[in-house]
Amino acid sequence: MKKGYLILEDGTQFQGTLIGEAGSSDGEVVFNTSMVGYDQIITDPSYAGQIVVMTYPLIGNYGVFSEALESAHPSLKGLVIRELGARDGSRHYQQEDTLENYLIKNRLPCLMGVDTRALTRLLRSRGTMGGVLTDSDDHLEDLVERARQAVKPPQPGYVLQVSGREPRQYGQGQRVVLMDFGTKKSIITSLVQRGCQVIVVPAATTAEQILDYKPQGVVLSNGPGDPMDCPYAIYNISRLIGKVPIMGICLGHQLLALSLGANTYKLRFGHRGANHPVKDLKSGRIFITSQNHGYAVEADSLRGSGAEVSYINMNDGTVEGLVHEQLGLRSVQFHPEAAPGPQDTRYLFDDFVKAIA
Repeated sequence: MKKGYLILEDGTQFQGTLIGEAGSSDGEVVFNTSMVGYDQIITDPSYAGQIVVMTYPLIGNYGVFSEALESAHPSLKGLVIRELGARDGSRHYQQEDTLENYLIKNRLPCLMGVDTRALTRLLRSRGTMGGVLTDSDDHLEDLVERARQAVKPPQPGYVLQVSGREPRQYGQGQRVVLMDFGTKKSIITSLVQRGCQVIVVPAATTAEQILDYKPQGVVLSNGPGDPMDCPYAIYNISRLIGKVPIMGICLGHQLLALSLGANTYKLRFGHRGANHPVKDLKSGRIFITSQNHGYAVEADSLRGSGAEVSYINMNDGTVEGLVHEQLGLRSVQFHPEAAPGPQDTRYLFDDFVKAIA
């Protein structure tokens, strides 16, 4: 371990202790308010290109359990925490390794001992910023410039970095094609548990190739970055609309809206955590949801598309879901599979499976 720094694009510095990979790592600095589920957050491909600040002050206290991980390895660029717990091993019965060992094995830099409350307040007021995790604050001007450049995605975006390269198949039953834009394992598990044969296909798979599988439904997965960086996906989804029932989750929700002719925009600091309240406009019920996104669908741009807003965020009124009854389309901005988070909205998988039966 050695002294480390987080340098933000506005020149602000935070000092701490660096564990995991030494050197430096660039990314967009975002915060997550979840109290548990750090292992699932670290392995969620939706965080590709980002440095994640955990607002809960004690991270790592139950170690790492491989079955809980959302992918084979982390996609984020770094982690910032207040305190690392259970460094000598916890007593959790499922633990297979400590978080510290997992970070070192996966060469993931983690800055510990940071005032994450102050950092989060800064990101809330000024918005997400580019940042550099480094073991040296020499040449500060160069580091600040690197931080400014860190928010720019690589070409052609992050999705193709995290999407699978070949089709994969899971389970038996009703056939569902899952377009992998950076899918979490728990989405696949949720569908398999409900009696589906899930065929996971790469993000750039064409509509014709998907229809060749003769699916009863198509699911558009979560994923990282700006949905406008995925024109290939928008085109293919538009060619699937009206031919097969579709369910979109998180990035998949945004891509479905774009395929219908709507617009998206970037939020100041996004929604990342396991305690976001959303309202079902049909029933009036409020659900607590797990979320991880930096973009949202522009409500006014849906006019004329035939789609209706089905859920809204109770904190800021942003669009949290769409439905198009005639075309068999539905999507949600939040994560019904939770992992981590409350399981209030897992019924949405039940509804989708019943609809395609």
